[in-house]
Amino acid sequence: MAHQAHAYHMVDPSPWPLTGAIAALLLTSGLVMWFHFGSMVLMLLGLMITLLTMTQWWRDIIREGTFQGHHTLPVQKGLRYGMILFITSEVFFFLGFFWAFYNSSLAPTPGLGECWPPTGIIPLDPFEVPLLNTAVLLASGITVTWAHHSIMQNDRKEAIESLALTVLLGLYFTLLQAMEYYEAPFTIADGVYGSTFFVATGFHGLHVIIGSLFLSVCLFRQINFHFTSNHHFGFEAAAWYWHFVDVVWLFLYVSIYWWGS
Repeated sequence: MAHQAHAYHMVDPSPWPLTGAIAALLLTSGLVMWFHFGSMVLMLLGLMITLLTMTQWWRDIIREGTFQGHHTLPVQKGLRYGMILFITSEVFFFLGFFWAFYNSSLAPTPGLGECWPPTGIIPLDPFEVPLLNTAVLLASGITVTWAHHSIMQNDRKEAIESLALTVLLGLYFTLLQAMEYYEAPFTIADGVYGSTFFVATGFHGLHVIIGSLFLSVCLFRQINFHFTSNHHFGFEAAAWYWHFVDVVWLFLYVSIYWWGS
């Protein structure tokens, strides 16, 4: 940095993109092996490499941003644009699922009995577990906003408490959804209703798990004094992602659970 005449961060060569790509290949291939042949060895190997890559890559970024001062204002601006574009891509990712759902449900074919839900499908009651999950996610949106304001006010104790509560609510949502899947009267193999339901809500559940992991890392960083009132973009990015997950769930609940039932 002593000889650097600009405020941008020239990233050092890193092995983690390569190990991450290998881990993703092993994880997806391992899932196929598990589904078709019952072998979990490749999947567990991919999962282990994924977790190791995440841990070490995040460690490097925390070091660069918190201790080495590489995350200057222009760098933070680039990171913000990158996160906005990433969330935009996620919006279009879910848009495809909603498109498939409405394409099938607004004009049911004779093969579906010309009705929605299709003949023989017993939908889940939208006013039981799905409504509770909606309340849980809305509450988590409040607590993550509380955490943001606490960090901006340099209230470390409240920031830790509200972040921990947000992570617990995220885990509770995941547990409720797992129970709902276990007790559902239909499966992903039950035609277009089952496939659109489980793919849309399942990918949302995956995003809740990822968001919970992001916020857990932020909780660890907050406990270790990594965030200040004017330097906490790592948390802001996780909070943006969490609010996006909340909004997607509201559309899922209204479309698939309530209107679709």
